[in-house]
Amino acid sequence: QVLVVESGGGSVQAGGSLRLSCSASPHLSTNCMGWFRQAPGKEREGVALLYTALNKVYYADSVKGRFTISQGNATNTVYLEMHDLNIEDTAMYYCAAEDRCPEIVFRVPGYRYWGQGTQVTVSS
Repeated sequence: QVLVVESGGGSVQAGGSLRLSCSASPHLSTNCMGWFRQAPGKEREGVALLYTALNKVYYADSVKGRFTISQGNATNTVYLEMHDLNIEDTAMYYCAAEDRCPEIVFRVPGYRYWGQGTQVTVSS
């Protein structure tokens, strides 16, 4: 049973933009939804999170000012607008969902529901 689905990845040149979409199953309680990424040989890291219950957003320092997370009009949908992409942004991007954000918001084990990932490749 697929509960979380991402889309929108692709290949882009440095300086370009992409928009990722994530939809979670409507029966899930997902007050906390967001994005993580994992590059080859590296650990999965948090990118951006939206905690709707507290109306808060969180960004990794590496993407502040370039990425924007937003809530979609449809239930349990979030988007990630990515601008000024650079080679270091190349990774598999995963959407995560939970009924509440963990105290350490980018703590990977704090999320039960994950999508299958969508690849983002940035070339020079």
